[in-house]
Order: sequence, then structure tokens, then C-alpha cells
Amino acid sequence: MIEFSILMPCLNEAKTLPICIEKAITFLKNNNLSGEVIVADNGSTDGSIDIAKKMGARVVDIKVKGYGAALRGGIEAAVGKFVIMADSDDSYDFSMLESFVDELRKGSDLVMGNRFLGGIEAGAMPALHRYLGNPVLSFIGRLFYKINVGDFHCGLRGFNRQKVMDLGLICDGMEFASEMVVKAANKGLSIVEVPTTLSPDGRDTPPHLRSWRDGWRHLRFLLLLSPRWLFLYPGLFLFFFGLLFMVLLYNGPVFLGGVGFDIHSMLYSAAILVLGSQAILMALTTRYLAVRFNLLEKSAVLERVSRYVSLEKGLITGFLVALLGIVWAIYLTSIWGGASLNPTHYMRQVIPSVVMIILGGQIFVSSFFIGALDFFLKGKA
Repeated sequence: MIEFSILMPCLNEAKTLPICIEKAITFLKNNNLSGEVIVADNGSTDGSIDIAKKMGARVVDIKVKGYGAALRGGIEAAVGKFVIMADSDDSYDFSMLESFVDELRKGSDLVMGNRFLGGIEAGAMPALHRYLGNPVLSFIGRLFYKINVGDFHCGLRGFNRQKVMDLGLICDGMEFASEMVVKAANKGLSIVEVPTTLSPDGRDTPPHLRSWRDGWRHLRFLLLLSPRWLFLYPGLFLFFFGLLFMVLLYNGPVFLGGVGFDIHSMLYSAAILVLGSQAILMALTTRYLAVRFNLLEKSAVLERVSRYVSLEKGLITGFLVALLGIVWAIYLTSIWGGASLNPTHYMRQVIPSVVMIILGGQIFVSSFFIGALDFFLKGKA
């Protein structure tokens, strides 16, 4: 029985792959571990495949391009109970994996390397990554998902293969690193960190990582999988901010710090309120989809709320809110007809009426949309 599979994604790493494989094989032998070395090749044309085979590694050909795709294919092909993965550019030392082995054997599901604790050698990480990219993205990950991990994107990590397979990882690109951590935390897997040293890579070709492109992909993933921070909290702020100003301006202009706010500010406040309501509805829809596709765990609060919410109730609520706005508009039109009213005063009445019609329409359409999603996902009404 193979206990450990040491996995290396590879794309034209002929210069550094030999030393990585040698270190990995030596580590397994020196520590009397039953294991294998897997090279997940992503289309190398520089002889990397032949090198890996000659040195005793098992090569898995991954047709789908991308860092995440290569690792997913390698994980699926691995036969060890545990997988330890790292880049094949000699930036991580495959002969120093004892802490990963110890933590995995103790029962940890995911063991993350932390380069900021273990040390980053001179020239190993660009300043942009070291002082901005990694700290900011790791902070966002901790804030959004309550994960006590200091280095979200360390490429050296070990894990229980079956438990990670059960996460249903889907990302093909560099954001795979974030996906693994977030989904592991959402599923309640135990995560620990161990100090890891990062050395300058030994390749003589440009790195596969593209700072801004891949940084954005990580950020995009973290945001999309956290509808609270992407939609709900901003939406609530915009909704109540817009509502507050509309209420303040309903009876006349308001002066704050010598600055006057009048009907035009009320119109902008209405727009802010509408944007906020749309963001809140989007948060609920996104959360619903994320739970249905096992990307997020069910929320106890939303579960309780959902007992009292249905498609029909949403449609009725939206219809009544819009109807109230329409009735208000008809009333305003009746008193406006031929009367010499102050246009500004009249607009203070019209704006809330228009907002109610829009809000009612949003609730109505969103209820139908969620109902349609539920129908197609369940395959029944």
C-alpha cells in the first residue's frame, strides 16, 4: 500500500525537474516511506517527460491546460493515501517534507506551507508578491472565510487525497490554490500550517505565474465565493444610505456642514437605494446557487428564513410593492392635472413612487428567477 504520493505539476521544467525528482525519491527512501513520485505533465516539449520516466517517476499526461488542471489530474491519478504537492522549479525542497508527513499522520486533512514563517530567500519572491499580492489576498481569505491561514498561496502543501477529491475542485488556473483552501474550510476539514522555506527557482525561462492576471483570478474567486462581502454588505450599506437620505429630503432641503442637499440629491439617493436592493437580491441568488452546487455550506439563518419564503410569496410581495407605487403615481397624476403645484415639491412625491415600482419589479423578477433555477436544478416544480 502506497502511503504518500509526491506530486509535481510540470510544463517544460527539464532544467529543474531532475533535482526535484531526485530529492523526492531520496526523501521517501531515507524516511522509509512507501510512496511514489508523480509528474503531472501539461504539454512539455523540452524532454521533461523522458527525464521523469528515466528517473523513476510516474508521468501523467494532462491534456487540459492550466496549473489547476495539471494538479487535479495528478491528484486523481495518485494512489497514495496522502498527497504532497509542490512546483517542479526547485523553489521548494522535496528533501525537507518531514513536518508535512508528521502532521498528515496526526490526522490533519490539509497541511499548508507558510513561506512567511519559514523564510523567503533573497530573489525568491518578487516584492510585489511579497508585500502586496500575497498579504492582501491572504488577508481577504481570512476575513471572508474565517480561515486561520497566513499564506493562502503557498505551492507546497500536503493533504488527505480522498477528502480533497471529495471537495469537487474545478478551477483550471492558478486560483486552484485558493479554491482548495476555501472549500476545505467550508467543508470543515482540519487545516494546519508549517514553516516552509522558499528558494529562488532554478529555471532559466520566465515563470508561468503572471502577477496581475493570476492575482485577479485569485481575487475574483475569493469574491465570487463570498456573496456576503461581494453583494450583501455593500448592498445593505447602499440601500440604507439611500433610504436615509430619501427620508431626510422628503420634506425639503437639508443642510449638512454648510452644504445643501435638495431634490437632485434625493434622485441620486433613490438610485443608490435601487442599486443596493439589486445587490442584496443578487447576494441571495448567488448564495442559493453556491449552496446548491456544494460550494458553500448552508447558512442556519437563511435556512430559517427560507421556511417562510416561497416563490409565490415573493411574487405577491413584489406585486404589492409595485402596485402601491403605481397607485401612488396615479394619485399624484390626478392632483397634478391642471393644478399649479411646485415642481420640486411634486418630484419629492414622484421619486418614492418610482422607487417602489422598481423595487416591486426587482422582487417579482428575482423571485421568478430563483424559482426557475430551483425548477431546473431539481428537475421538478
